[in-house]
Amino acid sequence: MRPDTPADHADHTEHAAEAERLLRTAAQYPEDQEPLLLQAAAHLELSGDRSRAATLYDNLLAATPEQPYLVKALKAANLWEYGHEAEARAIIDGIRAAAPREAAPWEIIAEALESHDELQASHECFSTAVDLLIDPAEEVPYTAQSLLAGRHRVRRLLGLPHDEWDTQADIVHPGAIALDELHDPKRLWALGSDNPAELQAEIARLRVELGTYRTALSRPFPVAMLHWPEPELRELLTAYPALASEYPSHEAHLAAVESSLRDLASTGTLNLGIVTGTVPSYEAFAASEQSSPAEAPLLPQYATTLAARGRATPWPPARNSPCWCGSGTVYRGCHGVQRP
Repeated sequence: MRPDTPADHADHTEHAAEAERLLRTAAQYPEDQEPLLLQAAAHLELSGDRSRAATLYDNLLAATPEQPYLVKALKAANLWEYGHEAEARAIIDGIRAAAPREAAPWEIIAEALESHDELQASHECFSTAVDLLIDPAEEVPYTAQSLLAGRHRVRRLLGLPHDEWDTQADIVHPGAIALDELHDPKRLWALGSDNPAELQAEIARLRVELGTYRTALSRPFPVAMLHWPEPELRELLTAYPALASEYPSHEAHLAAVESSLRDLASTGTLNLGIVTGTVPSYEAFAASEQSSPAEAPLLPQYATTLAARGRATPWPPARNSPCWCGSGTVYRGCHGVQRP
């Protein structure tokens, strides 16, 4: 179907309209601008307005974003798609040299390289990210699981044999169809086959794969625990002493957050995260709910709202990343010290 057919035009129009809605929302909630503008940029890309998306990325970078490498990676992938290959490569090289301790920028640049048939460079990106962010002796963070899957896919395309990380990718893969089958290059040939049996088998595999994606999308934001930095908690309890029973001390609060997340992880709950609260933000949320900030049941609702706005930090932190508590110490030497 040609890009200018009515169906495609309608689809592009819907993405453009969603981008405008997100831009309006970002103007209403300045504290949540970064995740909202990133979503808006993604819809602009899907609408075909890649130039405007690039401008959004530039504006975000000029404002010193919380996740600069994520923004740079998205900018590079977008630039490459509409003809600015040299600039995209320069940004990708810069990200690789900086070696960020976050999974998303690595995945984006690795997939950008893969989509442009730079398979060896893509494999190097995936492998570097896996070595940086995953400790073989610890549980694979939820956000890093897709790095293992992407690396597995590229290695299949390169015809490389299984290694230990590929085995780990098989272990964490949630789908009913094995990665070796999903990433088999011969599957592409089946899509062009005239054999009804081959086509039917491929349709069955795609349905299973689609079911896995739908399950992941059914929870669009993490299951998040609310974390109060010590000054914020002190201000909260001074203003609302009724909440003291929820937070007997800051140390007990931090221990409770870590313990709750570990309990959730032990039951198989995926996509866990932590959101950081502030008293002004919490009071504004309480006002929007026509409730008193002193009401303890409002606290988990506040955490869920922050997560829905993209404010969650994935838990557990990646290998060698700072602890979520803000101590500046590496997680495994702070609240992760007791992890098996």
